[in-house]
Amino acid sequence: MSSRTSRALAVAATALLSVSLLAACGGDDEAGGSSSGGSAEAASLRLGYFPNITHTPALIGVNKGFFQTSLGNTKLETKTFNAGPAAIEALFSGAIDATYIGPNPAINGWSQSKGTGLKIIAGSTSGGAGLVVKEGINTAADLKGKKIATPQLGNTQDVALRAWLKENGLNADQQGGGDVSVLPQDNATALQAFAQGAIDGAWVPEPNYSRLILESKGKVLVDEKDLWPSGLFVTTHLIVTQEFLKKYPATVKKLLQGHLESLDYIEKNNAEAQTAANAQLEALSGKPLKDDVLKASFKNLTFTADPVASSLFTSAKHAEEVGLLKPVDLKGIYDLGPLNELLKAAGKPEVSDAAA
Repeated sequence: MSSRTSRALAVAATALLSVSLLAACGGDDEAGGSSSGGSAEAASLRLGYFPNITHTPALIGVNKGFFQTSLGNTKLETKTFNAGPAAIEALFSGAIDATYIGPNPAINGWSQSKGTGLKIIAGSTSGGAGLVVKEGINTAADLKGKKIATPQLGNTQDVALRAWLKENGLNADQQGGGDVSVLPQDNATALQAFAQGAIDGAWVPEPNYSRLILESKGKVLVDEKDLWPSGLFVTTHLIVTQEFLKKYPATVKKLLQGHLESLDYIEKNNAEAQTAANAQLEALSGKPLKDDVLKASFKNLTFTADPVASSLFTSAKHAEEVGLLKPVDLKGIYDLGPLNELLKAAGKPEVSDAAA
């Protein structure tokens, strides 16, 4: 067993043990207020998100103050994460109440908690991922014997790559062997390895997808949009603990209102939205994206309240098929009622949690 797999299992075990704490404390001390059949407002809401362009609605919601304005007297507290497992662990331990996150960590969290730990309450981002390779690789068959990076074993892009390889008659095991050597690497390592020729390609999300193309002259072998109906698939969505949702539904609805304001801002003020998102990235990491990468990333992403639920169910099936997820019943993972109430009130189409 690899050290990465061991760490992943350790995180899963920690998260599973922590789920029982939710029922006992539910983050009461930090959230404030008292239980009154869901009518109380939380004193604070602790929101997680990633310093990544795929989390643009969160970046803008914080930067432009949309969340805090919508929350009113409820204090917004934020925490950033670099990977889904860490965010799920924080959610289950009671360190945060809600977080923007990718689909596979949410699926894993649902599985670990046996359907008690979280609910997906809104979509956020679709698209913006795929396989970028060096010149000379033109088909799936050309990948045989090659080294391809993904962000993390079992993460959303890792599953997508392994499923695509399998569909094309190629295998890749979890130890880096098989027809194609899949090498989970953090983003900085993968970018450097591709530039130096140490790997032959990478299946990554934005902005690294565009960086590999613009900075290292990579070519697109697979734009993941082409694999999904209407080119839509979930990249990021918004989840909340079931305990917080049950106890403070009005606060969750206010969070969703801020989320929708961020999405509206992106749609109506695209250039300004890019600037605001990049400013928040700089505030978090000390380094903004280059203008060409920022523009390319935005062009390749769709920001939407629709969670594209059908793609989540398909991704879970893919993870099962490549041996990275035990069979899991996802029925009930969504609670889109509050979101649809807001959408209906705004005269916008409601969204679905249907598997197909």
